[in-house]
Amino acid sequence: MQVTKAVVEREYEWVRDRADEVVPLTNRVRGDLGETFDIDVDPVTEQQYVAVVDETFADGDRAVNVAALVGLLRDLDVEGDYPGFVVDELLGRELAATIAGSQPLRMLGEATFHYADIVTHGDAGEAAGADDLDAALAAGTQERIPGWGWNERESPFAVD
Repeated sequence: MQVTKAVVEREYEWVRDRADEVVPLTNRVRGDLGETFDIDVDPVTEQQYVAVVDETFADGDRAVNVAALVGLLRDLDVEGDYPGFVVDELLGRELAATIAGSQPLRMLGEATFHYADIVTHGDAGEAAGADDLDAALAAGTQERIPGWGWNERESPFAVD
């Protein structure tokens, strides 16, 4: 794999165009986690998703890593799938974390990836990494979008 500016631009467009698949998954995950933690979580709109994608790819250092991970997951397939389970999980978790950003959102992106991956299943004939890719995009982007009450307040642990 060789990553060039043109490859980054191509992956950016592909990720942007994936909103119709990723946003419903994001909202399912948010709804399920909100119910689990007994909190109302705002749904994500396609415009919010696209804004996070735009912001992510505007940071060239982050963009090159996201593009490489997206490209790997799009093409990753392992005969019989199960032997590749670890590598697609590893790449998916890292993609979610890279999109989510710094701590604590990075860790939350990784954790949310695993849940999103459980409820996401690729179509027959798709590469093994395809469902992990959608799960990672949903998990990483949703961490950067408002809607969780706990991250919309000042932290009680800030030192003045």
